[in-house]
Amino acid sequence: MTAAPTHWVLTFVCVDRPGIVHAVSGAIVAASGNITESQQFASADTGRFFMRLQVEASVTRDEFEAALAPVIDRFQLDWNLDIVGRPTKTLVLASTAPHALNDLLFRQRTGYLAVDVPLVLANHPDLADLAGFYGVPFESLAVTDASSKAAFEARVLDEVERHGVELVVLARYMQIISPELCEALAGRAINIHHSFLPGFKGANPYRQAHARGVKLIGATAHFVTSDLDEGPIIEQNVVRVDHSQTPQQLMAIGQDEESRTLRQAVKWFSEHRVLRDGDRTIIFR
Repeated sequence: MTAAPTHWVLTFVCVDRPGIVHAVSGAIVAASGNITESQQFASADTGRFFMRLQVEASVTRDEFEAALAPVIDRFQLDWNLDIVGRPTKTLVLASTAPHALNDLLFRQRTGYLAVDVPLVLANHPDLADLAGFYGVPFESLAVTDASSKAAFEARVLDEVERHGVELVVLARYMQIISPELCEALAGRAINIHHSFLPGFKGANPYRQAHARGVKLIGATAHFVTSDLDEGPIIEQNVVRVDHSQTPQQLMAIGQDEESRTLRQAVKWFSEHRVLRDGDRTIIFR
C-alpha cells in the first residue's frame, strides 16, 4: 500500500523580482508535489515578496529541501518548511487574570489551536488550579525587584531551550519585558492588551473608559518588542458599547475581546500565516 503524502507548509520572504513563483512551482513539481493552497504578496513599501504554500508530496524533508535548494540559493529566500498541523511548542506567561490563559488552554484541548504547551510560567500562584485543570504544568516565580525579574526571565530562556519553544505568549502577563529578553524572543513572542480611544493607562482602565463614555472597546495582539505595546500588529478586534454598561460589564466585554484576539493571533502564528515586513505583518488568512 502506498503511504499517504505528507502535507507540507512552505513560507518564504525575499527581494521581489521576476520568476520567483515560476521557480518555486517548478521545484515543487520536481518533488512530485501538488499545491493545495497558495498565497502571495509583493510589498511596494519594502520591495519584498512574501509567499505561503501548502503542498502534498510523498517525499522526505531532505528530498523536499534538496528540490528547493537551487531556488533558495538563486533568490536568497528566507524560508521555513514544516508539516501542516504540527503543534507549535508554546510557552505561556501569565499573572493573575485567568481569561486569556483559560481560552488558550481550552482551545488547545479541543484541537482548535495547534499548540503544545509544556509549561505555564507566572509571577503569581493564582492560576495554578486553572492550569492543573487542563493538565498543563504550572510554575510561579515572584517578580518584585530587578533581581527577581532577571531570575524569572532566565527561567523563560531556560524553558525555551529545554523544550524547543517556538512561541512565547504573554496571556495578560503584567510585567514589562526587558530589552534583552525582547531581543532573544524577537519574532516569536506575542502580547495582548486592551485598546481604547483615547488610550487609558494606569489603574482601572475600564473605569476610566466608563467615566469618559467610550463607545468602542477593542484588543490588539502584537509581537513583543522593546518599545512597549508598539510591536508589529498581528490582529485587532473591536466591539461597540454604550452608556448603559457598568465598568464591570465593560471589563467582561473587553476580556472577551482580548481572549478572541489573542487566540486568533496564536492560531495564525501556529499555522505559519504571519510574516514580518519591517514594523508590520503580512497575514495570509
